Amino acid sequence: MNWQKQTSRGFSLLELLVVIAITAILVGLLAPALSGVRQAAQSVACLSNQRQLGVAWSVYADDFASFAMPVAASGSTSGSEDTIFWFGGAGDMTGIVDADQGFLAPYLQDTLHERSVYECPAQPWGSYSPQGLPRSVTTTYGYNGYYLSPSQTPGWNAQIGQRPWRRVWEIPAPAELIVFADSLLAGDPPRNSALLDPPMLYNQWNGWQENPFPTTSFRHKGAVAVLTGDVSGSMVQVELEWLTEPDQQIGSVGLTPDRYVPDWRDW
Repeated sequence: MNWQKQTSRGFSLLELLVVIAITAILVGLLAPALSGVRQAAQSVACLSNQRQLGVAWSVYADDFASFAMPVAASGSTSGSEDTIFWFGGAGDMTGIVDADQGFLAPYLQDTLHERSVYECPAQPWGSYSPQGLPRSVTTTYGYNGYYLSPSQTPGWNAQIGQRPWRRVWEIPAPAELIVFADSLLAGDPPRNSALLDPPMLYNQWNGWQENPFPTTSFRHKGAVAVLTGDVSGSMVQVELEWLTEPDQQIGSVGLTPDRYVPDWRDW
């Protein structure tokens, strides 16, 4: 019996090039969809983080006669060498950020680290520069102490410290007041900001003036994740006139302080 030797024919160069071209086309078609899924997941995770911060903020108020959490306390009043912020000890004297000292720490299961509840997934460690002496992970969310705890808001307390420290039940239309939001300061690289500054600032001599450096970050494809006084989260889409730093998508929600300081017209 004659046996014929069977051989398998490999791919020709032309066939390989066709396969590679088709694969490249498919990857090109899928990449935007995958990118959109990733960005949507980051937005969902960011809102979840802020929701956890908001619940902790609410429980803090329950423990302190309904007074809203302060932004910060200086070493002379906190008993610490460092300034204590809502997210932790700032390390401005010791050089070490201590999350356990933060006002929200007793009410959260998470602590301060990469990809923690304090850090927006769309602004991970390495994409921003921390303010202050320590060169370590910090928060990329801002807290609205400008309205909620004026006398305990570094940088602005000299001008607005006479304003009342708010109790949470005093907040008019809590579903409209922004308590936490994505925040950032412009720079190369941008810097984090634990303060959520409004689009206008109050001066006791000149009244309300435009703020050239608001800190709201629209980093979710032109949207910002916000947590309001009723402890609910949402995404707010930017309008171009809101941006003071278009290249870095930084500005404020609106051109007047309504969402940040609801009674600003009465100051």
